[in-house]
Amino acid sequence: MSNTSSTVRSPSGAARQTWSRILREPLLGPLIALIVAIVVFSVISSTFLNPFNLSLILQQSVVVGILAVGQTLIILTSGIDLSIGSVAVLGTIVMAQVAGAQGPLVALFSTFAVCVVLGAVNGGLVTVLRLPPFIVTLGTFTAIQASTRLLAGSQTYQVPEGPLTFLGTTFNVFGFVTTYGVAMMVLVYIVIGYALSQTAWGRHVYAVGGSITASTLSGIKAGRTLFSVYVVTGVIASIAAWAALGRIPNADPNAYQNANLETITAVVIGGTSLFGGRGGVLGTLIGTLIVGVLRNGLTQAGVDSLYQNIATGILVILAVTVDQFARRRSL
Repeated sequence: MSNTSSTVRSPSGAARQTWSRILREPLLGPLIALIVAIVVFSVISSTFLNPFNLSLILQQSVVVGILAVGQTLIILTSGIDLSIGSVAVLGTIVMAQVAGAQGPLVALFSTFAVCVVLGAVNGGLVTVLRLPPFIVTLGTFTAIQASTRLLAGSQTYQVPEGPLTFLGTTFNVFGFVTTYGVAMMVLVYIVIGYALSQTAWGRHVYAVGGSITASTLSGIKAGRTLFSVYVVTGVIASIAAWAALGRIPNADPNAYQNANLETITAVVIGGTSLFGGRGGVLGTLIGTLIVGVLRNGLTQAGVDSLYQNIATGILVILAVTVDQFARRRSL
């Protein structure tokens, strides 16, 4: 009898095991949160699940969603990038100005080059001078933001339809209308997700984020890996700049003011640890969709944007709390 009773789990014990399982699986919590948000807003608003509205959520998430991939790479290495949004905005200004003088193809290449160089600058300061990523990117964020306004003369540039706005073009997939910008976002997630999970470079990124000292002792060139992550982030920022002009064909130096923080929000809500070495882009995609669904649903419910920011901030705090708790349990 005693053996039988010992195998029976109490309700509280079963609940603790359930929560423990959720904490060990970083994707499960965000996925449940996304499903709950969709269900709640579909009940509140009869138009929430309308295909047009769902497509709108995806389109509104494109720029931050792409930038969040780069932010994921940085956070996986136990860093943070406060400049990624401003790099993309500068890219839109460069693209618009060069297009007027040299044509769209030269403009795309110029934006790519500028964003990669800025990513390399961040990477060089972090790896060569061994400065904290937070301080480095805070400094470059301030400098890039001011440089963008000086370069633009505090004015916006209208971008004519063509290659620069191509990612805003719509197409039909089994009756669901979306844009090439959404397709580009999905492609970026697939490529980086594959690189992280299936290549030596990806394994090195996780190793460096877990412990830069241990990774160096195991033969990984930690400095080179870190530098490459910042360069790749620059490439991603250039793609986001292109997507931004597809979304709104105006290069505005004051656009995407909160993009830096929104990317961190998406990454953290998606389950990637701020301490590095744990998480991935699939979680970031879910986190991006959670933020998009939350903002769209609350807007449809008539909630003021300031209250939306409060709700998003609470989500971030909850996500970090769960990450802290999971980290302590794993030690």
